[in-house]
Amino acid sequence: MCDTPTSPSLLSLLARAEAGLAGATGDASLLMPAAGPVTGAGVFMQEGEAVPAAVAGLPLAHALTRGETVASSAEDTPVPRGSRRRRLWELPSQALCPVIGVCLPMPVLRRKLGKLLGGQALSNDYEMHCGAINECARRGPVSEMLQKELDQRFAIALRQSSQHKTAEALTRWWNAAQQGNDVGGALWGALTHARCDAALQEQILRDIHMLQHQVGAANRADLQRLDELQDEHAVLTRELAQAQSRSTRLLAERARELEASQAECLRLRGELMARDTLAAGLRDELQQLEDSIPGLRHRHEQARHLQSQQDRIHQLERALLTARQQAEREQRRADDLQQALAVAERQLDQQRRSTQESPDAATSTLPSLDERSVLCVGGRPAVVPIYRQLIERTGGRFLHHDGGEEDAVSKLDASLAAADLVICQTGCISHDAYWRVKDHCKRHNKRCLYLESPSASGLRRALGSLGSEDHAEAAAQQSAPQG
Repeated sequence: MCDTPTSPSLLSLLARAEAGLAGATGDASLLMPAAGPVTGAGVFMQEGEAVPAAVAGLPLAHALTRGETVASSAEDTPVPRGSRRRRLWELPSQALCPVIGVCLPMPVLRRKLGKLLGGQALSNDYEMHCGAINECARRGPVSEMLQKELDQRFAIALRQSSQHKTAEALTRWWNAAQQGNDVGGALWGALTHARCDAALQEQILRDIHMLQHQVGAANRADLQRLDELQDEHAVLTRELAQAQSRSTRLLAERARELEASQAECLRLRGELMARDTLAAGLRDELQQLEDSIPGLRHRHEQARHLQSQQDRIHQLERALLTARQQAEREQRRADDLQQALAVAERQLDQQRRSTQESPDAATSTLPSLDERSVLCVGGRPAVVPIYRQLIERTGGRFLHHDGGEEDAVSKLDASLAAADLVICQTGCISHDAYWRVKDHCKRHNKRCLYLESPSASGLRRALGSLGSEDHAEAAAQQSAPQG
């Protein structure tokens, strides 16, 4: 909201223009009605003219004020007037500046005043703004024209504001409308409303004053942003030019490659046609040869069949040689196993003969098991019968479990529960079977003999140590005092 303008009004400027015309030389062409738009001296000038003109033979000030009465200035404080809206010249002087500045864009104001005065305004925006404010302080052609323009421009806002019949409702509408996009329509609808009292008028002028400050700050920020965008636009324009240059270069390279490809395609087509021609000639020659030598094709087929048969014979010979070598290796392996089996049988026979020759000496050192169940865990299948014979000679019942090789490890628990003595051959059982045996004997306090080598002599020594331990235990029981 600006202060009271200090520049002269449009009518005063036009009056001074008339005084200048009266003191000028009486050129008849300057007093005649001009065919084009007319202007006021210093403020409005005709396009292509260097001197003031008149409108329909009358001075411009008289043309503006003819038949019109100047209205008195509106009071600063609105008074109740029923449902009649206030006119532009009835608004207070401090409200004219925001109304003219906010509600009427400067190009519209310049165009309307030029159309009313029949010329084009030459004054700057500030002088035109101040002149319009001075003219709107009273009723006249300018104020009526601007009143009509504002009513037409903000007809929707006027209809919306007319729906509010009290000052409170109008205040609420103004508070909501000033946050929208049509601030000029809200300002014109609220200030000219019949229920706009002094408090609301003051609030509206304060709000619009602060809004103008915000708009100015926003404009400065927009200008700064515009400068940044212009710089960015320049950078992007350069990058676009570079990209277009690269694209042009790539398109040119692609066009050259396409031309080279097309030339290569034509060359290959020529070579293909030459080869087809050559192939056709060779087929003709072959046909002539076949016609000259009967059975040539059959001979070629026999030669190819013979060659394939020879290749097949070579493959079969290589396969036969490989099979013979494999058979020889298997035969040698079978001979080695046969020799090992013969050696094992001889050793077993020797052990059996030695056992039969001295049964008393062998069994004299072994303890008597007295029908106790002896479980042998592990051992080779060849020595299991020898174990059975030794255990049964000492009066025990022989039980056997292979330690998880063929028998399930889950059956070992039942065999351990049925045994009174356990012989564990640690080198011939699985880890699971070993820990099951050890854990069972420890939990049930059963005697367990561990053999590292699976042999009959090792079993005899283990049973002999078992006999000595039994004798020592019996002697200890006899020497103990009787209770």
